[in-house]
Amino acid sequence: MTSTRTRSTRPLSTADLATELAARTRGEVVPGADGSALPAVTPFNLATEHRPELVLLAADAEDVAAVVGLAAAAGRRIAVQATGHGAPAAGPDTVLVSTRALDGVVVDPTARIATVGAGATWQQVLDAAAPHGLAALAGSAPGVSAVGYTVGGGLGPVARTFGLAADHVRGFQVVTADGELVDVDAAHDPDRFWALRGGGAAFGVVTRMTIDLFPVATLYAGGLWFSADVARTVLHRWREWAAGLPEAVSTSVARLELPPAPALPPPLRGRSVVHVRIAHVGDPAEGARLAEPMRTVATPLLEDLGEMPYAALGAVHADPVDPMPVAERGLLLRDLPVDAVEAFADATAPGRSPIMMAELRLMGGAIGRPAAVPNAAGGRSAALSLHVVGVLAPPIAAVVPAAIDDVLERMAPWSTGGSLLAFAGSGGPVADARIRAAFGPEAWERLVALREATDPDAVLAPAARWTADAAPTAAAGGVS
Repeated sequence: MTSTRTRSTRPLSTADLATELAARTRGEVVPGADGSALPAVTPFNLATEHRPELVLLAADAEDVAAVVGLAAAAGRRIAVQATGHGAPAAGPDTVLVSTRALDGVVVDPTARIATVGAGATWQQVLDAAAPHGLAALAGSAPGVSAVGYTVGGGLGPVARTFGLAADHVRGFQVVTADGELVDVDAAHDPDRFWALRGGGAAFGVVTRMTIDLFPVATLYAGGLWFSADVARTVLHRWREWAAGLPEAVSTSVARLELPPAPALPPPLRGRSVVHVRIAHVGDPAEGARLAEPMRTVATPLLEDLGEMPYAALGAVHADPVDPMPVAERGLLLRDLPVDAVEAFADATAPGRSPIMMAELRLMGGAIGRPAAVPNAAGGRSAALSLHVVGVLAPPIAAVVPAAIDDVLERMAPWSTGGSLLAFAGSGGPVADARIRAAFGPEAWERLVALREATDPDAVLAPAARWTADAAPTAAAGGVS
């Protein structure tokens, strides 16, 4: 394990730092004020405002190693972004590194593995694996960086069947906080390998990873969209139905407030809805049989359940694809009794709250079992994950955070006290406490110790999941 004790810095002006970066890297170096506006570094969450000193559009892993080493020596910090779904805000005295160009995907169909660059999206991985009849454990939003999603744990649409994305990583290529490019796996730097699989991105800049693929070409999957007028009926049926599902089925249910957008199917435009998401791995006829109790609970506004190519996995949740400013938080739930369903229905009733989405995602199955090679991913024992999202747009932006907190407070009686790293929200003592609770004290202390050992000078900026001043005594969340 590489350790960088308190460094001596070499003062450099912004202009001199830019000159040295340009000399040592192949990618483009851009002043912060100009670089922040580039499409390559515009975060998916538009509420994240970058104000870096400089931007590097890295061309390869060697660029990343060079900028980290130089920034560390010059007393600067490093923030990293690929697609920007979970990126931290890059502030002054920070060099923002875009890894979007590191988007190579190489599939070995015989070994059933894929090597994935830090800038590659899940859709790129899905498309590369599909011709071989293979599947990757992608997230619900296929436009997310595969690496950023995975280091944060990775609770995807088929997680009950196969486990978390972090459970199926063979190895990483990582740039350490002192600029060294190293390979990390179970045999080489096992502590860092443990932490990077579910503990977040605070332990090095991942430039590529090698992951397992699975022999799945198609799914019986999709969704049922119901009017919010029947929300209670649908939610109670979902609770009863989900309790008896086999591991072959992963599912979630969400209350959504949909915009009157032309891109939406006409029956859904501008509607308050309940969206039941289902993904079954196996015989399509069995998938249809298992889904029948939800199909018949009420007349849907729209149904798109059926056999689909695995590469179309993003259609299951149909997450937004356009950047927007959002706030989000989450909780892990230990159970979902009738009273909890009533509380959820009350908190998300149409016209009561400005939130865009409140989702209950079923856990259990393979999620609840430790990985074959143990990793840091927390929250496995929870029964469900609650994720609440609001759009920070006028005229509701000012009231959205409190509205999200109201939903969480109403569901708190059934909470484990924790939150998945990806859904915890942006920093602050409450989010930090939920993350610590999900990891548990032993894993948390191990993460803190590893962060202190590998980046004692906090060269690597913590992700937005953590308070900005917590480094180096806190692990950072995943960066995508």
